[in-house]
Amino acid sequence: MTVLEVIQRSTEFLARKGIESPRLQVEWLLAHVLGLPRLQLYLNFERRLTDAELEALRDLLRRRARHEPLQHLLGTAVFCGLEFTVNRQVLIPRPETEVLADLALQWLKSRPGQPRVLDFGTGSGCLAVTLAREHPAARVRALDVSAEALAVARENAARHGVAERIEWLEGEGWAGVPAGSRFDLIVANPPYIPTGDLAGLPPEVRDFEPRAALDGGPDGLRFYRELAAGRERVEPGGRLMAEFGDGQAEAVVGLFREAGWGEVDVAPDLAGQPRIVIATRGAS
Repeated sequence: MTVLEVIQRSTEFLARKGIESPRLQVEWLLAHVLGLPRLQLYLNFERRLTDAELEALRDLLRRRARHEPLQHLLGTAVFCGLEFTVNRQVLIPRPETEVLADLALQWLKSRPGQPRVLDFGTGSGCLAVTLAREHPAARVRALDVSAEALAVARENAARHGVAERIEWLEGEGWAGVPAGSRFDLIVANPPYIPTGDLAGLPPEVRDFEPRAALDGGPDGLRFYRELAAGRERVEPGGRLMAEFGDGQAEAVVGLFREAGWGEVDVAPDLAGQPRIVIATRGAS
């Protein structure tokens, strides 16, 4: 069977299973099996697959038809132009979080010296690694409650040459951060799905991504209360930037204002929806 025939038949199969963008998904999987860049498939339509290649692809297609995420099948996800290892222990990086990384980098580059940064709930390490790589002066710490997630984050830091420049912290919330530590910038993409909404998530998310990275408590705001309470962890004039979910802007902003932060703003995502809270600690 040729590359073109495989693409056509496999696309029909995934379409019948209700998978979105089935041809694109097939192309990524086939390129992975053949060890080619995806666009190189178009120059190899007449190439015939070996039996081993066909069997490897069939296995991936069966798994994708059961809604296992494409990124898990490939073993990687792209974030801010960098490739990150992902598996069932970490949340797959989303494009919305790239906005948070960009805002954080813009602010860090305006700061003198060696700004101290905390990635609160690092998961795959996509934020911590990106900030350390793109702003070498930053002194970055990365916190997570999951030892398995931290292992993935360390692997990603090594992949991008910043393993020695990130300090890893294992623990739950502020209890995992050394007492007395203060930061110029805290970034976070905390769990923000209300517990009651988890069952209605797409199966790729609900059944394959870690619940601890999704479940934000009964109202989805559990971790924002904790973050807002950490004002003393930020240096005067420093900032906290955190992603939040659809419809949560007013509640999240209210939590930070009630906790005594100075200026509290909201930045939009790529679709123009409110997505990032930016809280600045005042001079005191």
